[in-house]
Amino acid sequence: MAPDEVDAYLAEQRTCRVATTSEQGPHVTALWFVWHDRAVWLYSITDSQRWVDLNRDPRVAVLVDSGHDYLELRGVEITGTAEVVGEVPRTGADQPELAEPEALFARKYFDLDAMPYDGRHAWLKVTPNKIASWDFRKMRG
Repeated sequence: MAPDEVDAYLAEQRTCRVATTSEQGPHVTALWFVWHDRAVWLYSITDSQRWVDLNRDPRVAVLVDSGHDYLELRGVEITGTAEVVGEVPRTGADQPELAEPEALFARKYFDLDAMPYDGRHAWLKVTPNKIASWDFRKMRG
């Protein structure tokens, strides 16, 4: 996919798979996300294995894929580094760097104008080192 196609695809998809490295080996979980400013923003539970893993080793892989039949398959794989952005856990204190990701997330998943906070989540920003994409729909005749 071209960069603009990657942007459009990641904006419309709802669930990604996040791979981290735990002490026992790979750990993969499904998670909601937003794609903003060429980064993946993850709203993660702070007492999760993912959070523990990323605090120890910030390297991460994120996969977003879709399609059922072979010629429908498409997706994006992002490898990069995760960093904590903002307060932990997030309670809604004014943090300008979170304004746009939170607005996108609130609209996408809750159909709200403002982010609901539960005292259990915080933000991780995944900055890509590499982006790979595919769209098998382009292989049609």
